[in-house]
Amino acid sequence: MLFKHWKTKGLKKGDKIESQNDITRFCDFSLITIIKTLNDLQDEGVIQRKVGKGSYLNNAPWFTTHLRIGFFYNRDVVGGGIFHNNFYTKVVVAFEKQVISDGHEFILGSFTHKKKPILLWDDLDAVALTGVTAKTDITDLDTTSCLLSFIEKQNNSMSKSHYHIDFEPSFNEMFKQNNNNNKILYLDSKIDTSERDIRTKAFKTSFNNYGKTNTLKTISVDQENEPHKTANLVKMIIDFQPDFVCGYIHLSWYELIKKVSQKKVKIYSPLLDTKDPGFIVDSNEWMRQILPDIYLKLNDRKIESQPKPYLAKFVP
Repeated sequence: MLFKHWKTKGLKKGDKIESQNDITRFCDFSLITIIKTLNDLQDEGVIQRKVGKGSYLNNAPWFTTHLRIGFFYNRDVVGGGIFHNNFYTKVVVAFEKQVISDGHEFILGSFTHKKKPILLWDDLDAVALTGVTAKTDITDLDTTSCLLSFIEKQNNSMSKSHYHIDFEPSFNEMFKQNNNNNKILYLDSKIDTSERDIRTKAFKTSFNNYGKTNTLKTISVDQENEPHKTANLVKMIIDFQPDFVCGYIHLSWYELIKKVSQKKVKIYSPLLDTKDPGFIVDSNEWMRQILPDIYLKLNDRKIESQPKPYLAKFVP
């Protein structure tokens, strides 16, 4: 229990620990048990007591240069599993590649809105989570000693480190290059997350700033859990006949959109590691921003600043 407590605080060799009386205030053990435990830790060389100065960590068994870094996704959000989602598959591969190249151990896992592998996380140094939404029970996240971070943070109530993509500059560029009386259809995901709200708001802001000569229509879709339900999408394309289709688009919809459209249609979707048209993210470049920040916060858990978002690029 003490190791978990000190690990959570980010204590390292040489740092001062609480007095035995302070320890009694955050644990349920008797003072006699606490004194015996501290004596045992001193005999084992874990702590060192200095008369009149207090006790210090002489060794931090949980703190090593070889780290165990995990990536865990929400099975209730990522439809069909992580490797059925092209976007997150590439994120995981890039994340793992960077962790391994840095000389650390990589662990892949999952959780649900209601259940988290807290005991497993306690054995890891840091975990990046994706798919934490407003439906996710977050009360147990503060019980792990592991450093938690969030890829594409999806719950406004979370205050921990998060790493997200800013699509607005790429939306702006698309409208600047195509501001000429076009019909634009935006596919808005039905999955209720704060990141979705941010993207949709950014798209509408870009439209208002640079695309007012175009006509914009929006439709809700579930590209994660129900990609086979395309009747409303097909009807909208036939009725509206858009010049551009934007938003998160399931890979199987690309040919469908082209097939039912009566004219050549441009499709712009958030994509990773491609030269195809869309709002493009270089996953390796993104991970080279994320991992150093995680390492830094493992070294000093008092750091609360959030990193700058990754800027997606528009490829016409």
